[in-house]
Amino acid sequence: MESTMMQEKMYINGQWMESNSGEKRKIVNPYNQEVIAIVPEGNRSDAMAAIQAARTSFDNGTWNKFTANERGALLFQTADKIREYRQELAELETLNTGKTLVESLADMDGIADVFQYYAGYADKDGGQIITSPNPDSVSRLVREPVGVCAQITPWNYPLLQASWKLAPALAAGNTIVIKPSEITPLTTIRMAKIFEEVGFPPGVVNVVLGAGAIVGQEMAESNLVDLVSFTGGCITGRKIMQAAAKNFKKISLELGGKNPNIVFADADFETAVDYALNAVFFHAGQVCSAGARLLVQDSIHDRFVRAVIERTKNIRIGNGMNKKTQMGPVISAQHLAKIKNYIKTGLEEGATLALGGGSPDNPELQKGFFIEPTIFTDCHTEMKIVQEESFGPVMTVETFGTEEEAIHLANDSKYGLAGAVWTQDMNRAERVVRKMRMGTVWINDYHPYFPQAPWGGYKQSGIGRELSHVGLDEYTEIKHVYMNTNPKPMKWF
Repeated sequence: MESTMMQEKMYINGQWMESNSGEKRKIVNPYNQEVIAIVPEGNRSDAMAAIQAARTSFDNGTWNKFTANERGALLFQTADKIREYRQELAELETLNTGKTLVESLADMDGIADVFQYYAGYADKDGGQIITSPNPDSVSRLVREPVGVCAQITPWNYPLLQASWKLAPALAAGNTIVIKPSEITPLTTIRMAKIFEEVGFPPGVVNVVLGAGAIVGQEMAESNLVDLVSFTGGCITGRKIMQAAAKNFKKISLELGGKNPNIVFADADFETAVDYALNAVFFHAGQVCSAGARLLVQDSIHDRFVRAVIERTKNIRIGNGMNKKTQMGPVISAQHLAKIKNYIKTGLEEGATLALGGGSPDNPELQKGFFIEPTIFTDCHTEMKIVQEESFGPVMTVETFGTEEEAIHLANDSKYGLAGAVWTQDMNRAERVVRKMRMGTVWINDYHPYFPQAPWGGYKQSGIGRELSHVGLDEYTEIKHVYMNTNPKPMKWF
């Protein structure tokens, strides 16, 4: 895909629209700060229009007349279109996020799988008959769509995270207002064009653009919205939770993590080293489940860390469109400054900077938002760089002696999203996993996810789950239907 500048619009009630204010936003390529698109900068009135469109479509439109089979068929077609446009979508994602094209292509495969999974699930829940104490009655549970769903997605996985929300919500029969990150909206806009092509009725999916503090706030506060789903940081998640209390709407929050990657002395050494790099430097560390905390047993610590450092030195940084690139830039100048500030803090806290910490000196990378893969050793859990999410290619290394100490260190965090255990002793692995307070734990692996398995966290990593049948349940309400098959007068009064 050539990086010619695109002119895009919002998608509201089946129409492509500018913002009511006429304001615009420039979208840049983080590799070189080239402006790749101009998009509308929405405001509260745009959000209100999108919400009203979704409300009308849900309450009075044709969408609620679609059968589960028909909804599933549309989602199957959507999955097919994603596969058809895979290359185009991946290139657009790489231009907008800076991640490598290999990563973006893998994202598109995952997105198609998510739509296919929920397409197949759309007609699988026909309700449940439950036992009633009255023999002359029939009692059943049915699941119905929540209603209007406000969905707010992050910049690190723009279309992947959108798919985790869109597919189950549509399978369940809801209508949607989705707001992508204001800096990475392009693939979500392209997704709306796919929905239009496939034949979703007007108002079922609405894409509104703009800043989270303005557009997102309206979505979270609106009395016309029944559920708000957000993926992002804790500060914004707390604001959304407070705003949603206005009408007690349902909430689903995925708020990140600071995830431990535990390596015991008996682990397969070379494989554990390889995955330790992938855990934290994949997508420049801009992954909510990144294994940014490396916990190594003391007897192999020095050797293991040396191996990690030597391997990290060989990571090829550059343009995500270049097939040889292994790590692209971070998303923005603001985010780059945040990561550098965490590195500065780490030094001030007494951690040892074992590798990286600065910007690469390659002249071809000077216009982009690049940071070297960075490794801190001599870290402990009282340090800010260990406790807080830098969301960049920054690894902290901690040491433990016993199994109990490893568990304690791993859980010593306000987060509880994900973690991993490396050992050849499966009894030990099971003991440790049972005590790790996290939503996903990998044994001798790191990062795999798939639609059939739920995703979400404990503690301040969020509320609710995405993916699997649980992710579909998030977008439904349970109704109890009771029928008296032999009604007679009570003669109480």
